[in-house]
Amino acid sequence: MTSKAGRTALIIVGVVALLIGGLFAGQGANLIPGSSMTGDRTWLYIGLVLAVVGVVLIVVGVRRRKDGR
Repeated sequence: MTSKAGRTALIIVGVVALLIGGLFAGQGANLIPGSSMTGDRTWLYIGLVLAVVGVVLIVVGVRRRKDGR
């Protein structure tokens, strides 16, 4: 995998994780109704962890050197 492809993959996976984590957290916090996850604190915590992982992946992808290091 080339460096540019690796960076792009990290950023894309990070954005998807951040969005899904936000959705899970929103449902767990009872902000987004209409699911069995709504109001369940477990999903709030899972969503927060997933969102943090997404942010970390985005930061790593953005800060990764272009020469592959």
